[in-house]
Amino acid sequence: MKQPNILLILCDQFRWDCLSVMGHPTVETPNLDTLANEGALFTNAYTPAPSCVPARASLFTGMSPSQTGFIGYQDGTEWNFPNMLPEVLRNSGYQTHCVGKTHFFPQRKHCGFEGLESYEAWQVFGHHYVNDYHEWLADKTGKMMDELHHGLDDNSWNARPSTLPEELHNNTWVVTKGLEFLKRRDRTRPYFLNLSFHRPHPPIDPPQFYWDEYMKKECEQVPVGDWAAKHDKPVRGLDTWEGHLDEGKLRRTRLAYYAQIAHIDTQIGRLIRSLKYQGEMPDMIIFTSDHGEMLGDHHLFRKTYAYEGSAAVPCIIWTKDKAYRSKEETPIVLQDLYSTILGYANIPQPDYVDGCNLMPLLNHESQADVGKNIFDRKWIHGEHARCYSPDEAMQFMTDGKTKYIWFTHTGEEQLFDLEKDPYECHECSKDGVYKEVLLEWRKRMIDYLATREEDHLSDGKELITGLLPVKRKGMHQ
Repeated sequence: MKQPNILLILCDQFRWDCLSVMGHPTVETPNLDTLANEGALFTNAYTPAPSCVPARASLFTGMSPSQTGFIGYQDGTEWNFPNMLPEVLRNSGYQTHCVGKTHFFPQRKHCGFEGLESYEAWQVFGHHYVNDYHEWLADKTGKMMDELHHGLDDNSWNARPSTLPEELHNNTWVVTKGLEFLKRRDRTRPYFLNLSFHRPHPPIDPPQFYWDEYMKKECEQVPVGDWAAKHDKPVRGLDTWEGHLDEGKLRRTRLAYYAQIAHIDTQIGRLIRSLKYQGEMPDMIIFTSDHGEMLGDHHLFRKTYAYEGSAAVPCIIWTKDKAYRSKEETPIVLQDLYSTILGYANIPQPDYVDGCNLMPLLNHESQADVGKNIFDRKWIHGEHARCYSPDEAMQFMTDGKTKYIWFTHTGEEQLFDLEKDPYECHECSKDGVYKEVLLEWRKRMIDYLATREEDHLSDGKELITGLLPVKRKGMHQ
């Protein structure tokens, strides 16, 4: 049986709602919409840990953060995981290749990719690390350039148009190098290609054309919750994680972010048109992001939060042999994609994997007794250790209809009715109407944490607060 060719398109910090097929009033994503309309669009997809490193660790290992040991943003810890997705595929005969951001450490570690054309932010790794995009840019321009010479920070809410021509932008480079790989690949073997866009993660620097187009648009009202007053304070600098931006600056930030997404969508369209023209469409395409971006919602920026802007992600699965044309509401997490890809390729997965194969759900088939069963899934769990502030360390659960958040340092609880309030503007934990719902979700959290080795519980019955995060002895050690 012929093994399928698989394309994984991964973005960084791409919000769940920023697809026009999801009803977004401003951003336009016709190419991703086409994939979603022909394939399956998962409307309740979540990251298990809303920052780059732990989210990607879960995606590429199939394990939850409690298994990987990455429960927060942990740069500088070597990735020593067994059976990473590209490694398993390579060992099964695949030619594995990655273009773009990995966030692996050390930076040039391939983690199972035979070919790696890497783009990593110099702020994370330093100027002494080799950045393949910058080398390519130097070759094209005849001089070594720092693409951030425009002065934007790699975590800033500030935005301005890129000073580079569109054909030299980082988004364009990802697709250009991906097409080059597909042209030169070993055609005696199936391929697994990961195209990994660094954007729309800051710097928010779309090409000039997209900047101009989106600055003409109206910006939708920014959601601010009745619980968000503690974040309504003066902004501290250009790379803050919280604060009140004036209306003009926030409008520019959000529209520039949408412009960045529009450029990514255009490049994905360029890729797909080229593959169709050449008769080289892969058998499977998956599109997703490692986490989202708060983008000023509730006076918050960046990620690491349990709120939808940060924790929910877009997810589309398209296959050549079947047009699903469906919207799937079952809650899923990134580690499910590990199991789904291996399941689609008929490759056994390790028995310790936490993810569920999503193909039986899409095909309306019964689940074999291998791995976790997606039809048993009632809710998903996510978490993040302290990052910007100790108060932000949290655990959350959701079924896509209700969300429960427990802040591990303060003991604060939040409850949101996502069916009535998808942008989490009303916090329900103190509403008498939701008393039984709160107790039900709190018990679910207690029952789940009772299976963990961290001491989050008192006598297995109550949640303990005020603890510093425990660094688990995960499988990377």
